[in-house]
Amino acid sequence: MLKKIWVFILLSAILLGVYVFIEPYRIEDKIYYMSNQQIPGSFDGFRVIFITDIHHGPFFSIGRLKNLVRRVNQLKPDMVLLGGDYIHHSAKYIKPCFEELAKLSAPLGVYGVLGNHDHRKDGALTRLCMEAAGITSIDNAGVWIERGEGRIRVGGVGDLQTDWPDIDPALDGVTHDDYVIIVSHNPDFFQFVDSARLSLVDLALSGHTHGWQVNFFPRFTHKLVSNHSYNYRSGEYWIGTTKLIVSNGIGAVFLPVRFRARPQLVVVNL
Repeated sequence: MLKKIWVFILLSAILLGVYVFIEPYRIEDKIYYMSNQQIPGSFDGFRVIFITDIHHGPFFSIGRLKNLVRRVNQLKPDMVLLGGDYIHHSAKYIKPCFEELAKLSAPLGVYGVLGNHDHRKDGALTRLCMEAAGITSIDNAGVWIERGEGRIRVGGVGDLQTDWPDIDPALDGVTHDDYVIIVSHNPDFFQFVDSARLSLVDLALSGHTHGWQVNFFPRFTHKLVSNHSYNYRSGEYWIGTTKLIVSNGIGAVFLPVRFRARPQLVVVNL
């Protein structure tokens, strides 16, 4: 009997050891529907796809990146938002990464912020490659997106760890009558925004956490990826009247493994 138990434990450990290398390939479409009186009627059915933490590099090949871009385009987004951490390990991956991201197709544009890995490898080169790819940087900036007779505000902030995040430019000209989407690579940023400014934000989008990436002992794992909060691991949260969506992201760091934290494409339907 004891021998059978040990055999079961051994087989389970082997299967688990194999699975953690399989889960990084199991990208899921995480779909959300937003209903808000601030959303203009002309934006009914508007689709936003949020991609973050690709980490193109040794663990996420150019072939997988091509497949990711193809998959996003098949979802026919009206707009694509990018949450940073485009590369991993070396600045040599920046240019090829954005050569592929340039193929993203969205009639109302592709916009993005930088993450901590981008700044640490080469933030200036990342910005240049974003621009060459036709991707608009919204680090500490905002743009009005117009459709029909309506418009919404889309903005972003610099990375909490490696930049100086400033939400004021993103909210320039905004009132409580406007629908506002803000991208921050790190979700912890939103807990430091004063309530008056945050009340202007309807939807906040973040990544960075990877859903803790490996959830054997999540209260230990989160210390590897988040400086401040255990509150924003993955999924939906409310901070006052602001809905925060935290994506598990696409790629991996440290090791090319995931467990109970499948990679995600966030699809937001207004």
